[in-house]
Amino acid sequence: MPVYLKHRAYINLRMLLRVIGYLLVIESIFMVVPCFTALVYKESCIIPLLISLAVTAGCGVGMTFLKPKTREMGKREAILLTALTWVILSMFGMLPFLFSNTHLSVTDAFFETMSGFTTTGASVLNTLSNVPKSILIWRCVVQWIGGLGIILFTLAVMPMLNYSGGMQLFNAEVTGITHDKLRPRVSYTAKSLWGVYIILTTILIILLSFSDMGLFDAVCYGLSTMSTGGFSTSDMSLGQWNSIYIKIVMSVFMFLGGVNFALIYNVSQGKVKNLFKNDALKVYCWIVVICYLLLTLNMIISGMVRNVEDVTIDTIFQTISILSSTGITEPDFLDSGSLSIVVLIFMMFMGACAGSTSGGAKIDRFIVLIKFLKNEFYKMIHPGTVTTVCINGKGTSTAIVQKTLAFLFLYGIVIILGGMALCLMGLPIKDSFFCALSAISNTGLGTDITGIAGNYAHVPDIAKWTLTFIMLVGRLELFTILLIFTPTFWKK
Repeated sequence: MPVYLKHRAYINLRMLLRVIGYLLVIESIFMVVPCFTALVYKESCIIPLLISLAVTAGCGVGMTFLKPKTREMGKREAILLTALTWVILSMFGMLPFLFSNTHLSVTDAFFETMSGFTTTGASVLNTLSNVPKSILIWRCVVQWIGGLGIILFTLAVMPMLNYSGGMQLFNAEVTGITHDKLRPRVSYTAKSLWGVYIILTTILIILLSFSDMGLFDAVCYGLSTMSTGGFSTSDMSLGQWNSIYIKIVMSVFMFLGGVNFALIYNVSQGKVKNLFKNDALKVYCWIVVICYLLLTLNMIISGMVRNVEDVTIDTIFQTISILSSTGITEPDFLDSGSLSIVVLIFMMFMGACAGSTSGGAKIDRFIVLIKFLKNEFYKMIHPGTVTTVCINGKGTSTAIVQKTLAFLFLYGIVIILGGMALCLMGLPIKDSFFCALSAISNTGLGTDITGIAGNYAHVPDIAKWTLTFIMLVGRLELFTILLIFTPTFWKK
């Protein structure tokens, strides 16, 4: 039954809950992975994991029996459903952390789960040495689901949503300025994107399994790398192998994780010319090269070069890791000088391409901003000139340009307000603004109070809830979440 709100606006609540029920069923299916892992490694947390699976599946199945009067969902329902989905799935996704022997509070468990779903990679676990393998793999599975988005996965396996707001759901979750369908139906587009994602992840896991990694670590790093999440399986991260092969393989796939998956799909269909026409990809490559050169120069000036690997493999790995928002770093990265910090902040804010699994404000938006400013400067000298912002050789509508400028402005506002709020909660001012940027860009890095690896165990609970909200706002690109808090959203 629709729920009536102010000004006679209404939400098709039964349909929303029914779709969320299907999403919970899907989440429970993914919970089979940690259950199987616990069984293989004979871990004592198998029972708590099975309880988590049963609770999630039971609630999901129960909600699917709801019978809405209509399956139709408009833009308002799509936005509300997207926001609720990420919160509710995080609530059920934290059950394995709560029921297993991880000693996490509700705040910490929810923070860890939301950090995973949003592919932020920030953690509250002080050490991973005593964490069961089943929980370690669940963290990586959660990141992998959140990489492209659970709603996008649902659109791929539930064709019925084509007729009940599927495109609105697609637009509400997928990152980017515009969302062009690859196929006639949105479910086919979702299948195509997830197909690319699954194939790349599988190839990465196979390549990593040829290294010194065991199969378990290869699977975990494959899931967290392709999703550009960055969760690890040990306190030493990649340092426990110190393998050039592993760093090269992961660098390639972190880079691909920062590329628009629609572009990768089109190339796989033989449309190779699209690579050379895509402005964002060109800028992405140039940013990687320039940031790599700056970090290399900074390493040389700082006298931190110990071998050739420091200024070749390590530096390019570090550049791609941060720009793609994966967030895997060398322990001494922040000790390499102020230039590295400036480059780090720039890459965190920028992010990679729209339509990828990376965070940040996205390169595509900065291209629009720069071209818009260029046109404005030109019109100051030639006032009568009519200009347009061209992306990939095509003109961009004024509405898209305005939305892009509003997004970048709001992005900065959230960082400033978030930093101020964290400062009032007791965090040092430098940590406050850095953590706010790290959360909204879904990078997960930290500074003094958290360390460069981003351990948030010592952050006050109220600050963790604030950062959790900022992570969600950043992952769903501001408008989907913030719009719910405006009176306009609830008006007819």
